[in-house]
Amino acid sequence: MKLFFRGLLLCFSLSSFNVKAQEKFTISGTITDKLSNETLIGVNIIIPELQTGTMTNEYGFYSITLPSGTYDIQISYLGFKTLTKNVELTSNQSFSFKLEESAENLDEVVITENIEKLNIKKPQMSVNSLSIKTIKNMPVVLGEVDVIKSITLLPGVTNAGEGASGFNVRGGAADQNLILLDEATIFNSSHLFGFFSVFNPDAIKDLKLYKGGIPAKYGGRVSSVLDIYQKEGNSNSFHMNGGIGLISSRLLAEGPIKKEKGSFLIGGRSSYAHLFLPLFDIDSKALFYDLNTKLSYNLNNNNNVYLSGYFGRDVFEISDSFQNTFGNTVLNFRWNHLFSDKLFSNLSLIYSDYYYGLELSFVEFDWVSGIKNFNLKYDFKHYINNNFKLEYGLNSMYNDFNPGEINPTTETSGINPYKLIDKYALENAIYIDAEQNISDKLSISYGTRLSMFHRLGQNELNIYEDDLAVTFNEEIGIYEKGEPIGTETYNRSDVIESFTNLEPRFAIAYQLNNVSSVKASYNRMSQYLHLLSNTNSPTPLDVWTPSGKYTKPQLLDQVAIGYFKTFKNSAYSLEVESFYKTIKNRIDYIDGANLTANDAIEQIILNGKARAYGLEVLLRKNEGKFTGWLAYTLSKSEQKTPGRTPIETGINNGEWYNTAYDKTHDISLTASYELNKKWSLSSNFIFQTGQPTTYPNSQYEYNGIIIPNYEARNSSRLPSYHRLDISATYNAKPESKSNFKGEWVFGIYNIYGRKNAASISFRENSDTGRNEAVKLAIFGMVPSISYNFKF
Repeated sequence: MKLFFRGLLLCFSLSSFNVKAQEKFTISGTITDKLSNETLIGVNIIIPELQTGTMTNEYGFYSITLPSGTYDIQISYLGFKTLTKNVELTSNQSFSFKLEESAENLDEVVITENIEKLNIKKPQMSVNSLSIKTIKNMPVVLGEVDVIKSITLLPGVTNAGEGASGFNVRGGAADQNLILLDEATIFNSSHLFGFFSVFNPDAIKDLKLYKGGIPAKYGGRVSSVLDIYQKEGNSNSFHMNGGIGLISSRLLAEGPIKKEKGSFLIGGRSSYAHLFLPLFDIDSKALFYDLNTKLSYNLNNNNNVYLSGYFGRDVFEISDSFQNTFGNTVLNFRWNHLFSDKLFSNLSLIYSDYYYGLELSFVEFDWVSGIKNFNLKYDFKHYINNNFKLEYGLNSMYNDFNPGEINPTTETSGINPYKLIDKYALENAIYIDAEQNISDKLSISYGTRLSMFHRLGQNELNIYEDDLAVTFNEEIGIYEKGEPIGTETYNRSDVIESFTNLEPRFAIAYQLNNVSSVKASYNRMSQYLHLLSNTNSPTPLDVWTPSGKYTKPQLLDQVAIGYFKTFKNSAYSLEVESFYKTIKNRIDYIDGANLTANDAIEQIILNGKARAYGLEVLLRKNEGKFTGWLAYTLSKSEQKTPGRTPIETGINNGEWYNTAYDKTHDISLTASYELNKKWSLSSNFIFQTGQPTTYPNSQYEYNGIIIPNYEARNSSRLPSYHRLDISATYNAKPESKSNFKGEWVFGIYNIYGRKNAASISFRENSDTGRNEAVKLAIFGMVPSISYNFKF
């Protein structure tokens, strides 16, 4: 660490050497939407005379240091009119700008990162952004706008199929994605078992997906970071907007607490399809609801405070015998403080809770599990000069794991209360990141994160002979549960196991000319939490568990290289990236592993490794009546768990095998066309290689029971997945000056009715007695209609 900071100081000294030759001053401030006073993220502040510039941060703040002189400052942002300000710079000055929308549309704030030459220069790579307007225009299943399904149209991002939760990035598992909503961790991103996401698009301000070259301020996951910020609310005037669909509706209200000083936002969604099920004699229901809230207040020019929250629940019920309730709760208090025109800080106090409840009336007991965490973060952005910027900070997170508890629902059930042992952990980290322009063509970013994880004491911890929680039976060649030889008891303050990891990050960009550049990046990341799951995608019943004595943290090393080019004044853009990553200590399960209500998880898991590599291509058309992109990914994702000794066979005989989320080819074509002022059209086409699966290849009979033999893990595949979706948006009065504006959205999901296989199972035909394969398909063709409005 000492060597790192010395190098950092040397770079700073070199970058500052030429600064003293001419007096320099700083311009700083905040950029907002003129209509709502909402701060804008990623606005370009460009000084053409010097061929330099900067961008606003997550809170709309910017700072840039320039030589004394007179300049025309250009403030540009996609969807807003470009603003030019003539500034005579003879001292440090503060300028806050309000941008005006370039055209009236239903979305009050059109959020996206403009693709400018500055992005060609920046070393940041492997990052994708989608505008809320683009997401709302995409055809979706059952007419419900979905953030998670939208990002799966980007290169390197897939999911486990229709009706599956989560998403996979660059061949990683769904639990390896860090999902943040206003900096709070979301542990389950899906409603209704994956049919919808938990994110209300009306409440979202900005989203970014980091697939590689991940900044040092992020940690705790080894695949990606999906960073989502909620809107702050309109501090100028009161407004409402919402939508009515076939199975769900939403409504959002925002307005000033004190004009131009404070604002509130509250939005809710709810499904109601279950209300119509009794009409078809269906005595079951599946519903979800959620609530987004945010309060923002500007104390003075140097201080802003925010209080944001999210609450969501899903309820799934079958008759009177089964009820499943699960969901997320998050709360975040943030304080922005400006120490100077060059030093910006954000302090966050965050609470996150994932709850899972299951009530089984027919056996008269209920089951509850979940995970809670409390997080303190303090982040700083230091705009030292035009060529050198620093980000640094710290965070401390306390995790409380409830693996599960069973309680009888009646006095006569005959079931005794049973509680799995709670687990606790403390995760601390400090980080520093630098971004430096070495020359007009060469820029770099470099930094590191030091993470420390402590598995804290619990009531009981099993002890095994030779510390082997999993044993190998040499006679029959299988892994078996180890038998505990005793237990240890700890106090909550005791530390059972500790891990410390240094996570360096580095990225470089070289500008070939004004419109193209090449970039490369490397990052190491650690993941201390593991999701225990028997399925290819997360389900509400899955349990999170911390690293400890028998479960080591996952360690990622990823390298990427890319070529980036813009055409016709940024109307088109091309991104080509290649990546290779390895992961140590990826957990694997022994054959026949049972994860449900298991108080000794260490008896069924082994530590293996994983690797993934591939090529991603993204071609975008960014301007004009016709916009969209073509994304293609060619990739491979594999896992390997060799034997711990020469005698052990390991998993799959210790050979590499396809992970459940390996998809060789992934193609998506997304297009939108503005037919006229009243009508706009959108479509998606998706093709993916079928996901790996394991089929039986023979069978034998034992005591009258047919027992199947299975082939090597994931050596077969489901049929290829493909579908075409279309939608049309109709605005009856586009030129109306009324405060009330509305539009109709018509869509058809899977227009040619492809029956894509979610799974294939095998059974014996009761009539013929022969074995047969049965395909399960979730959707055929699904039409939808919804009405969106605002006033």
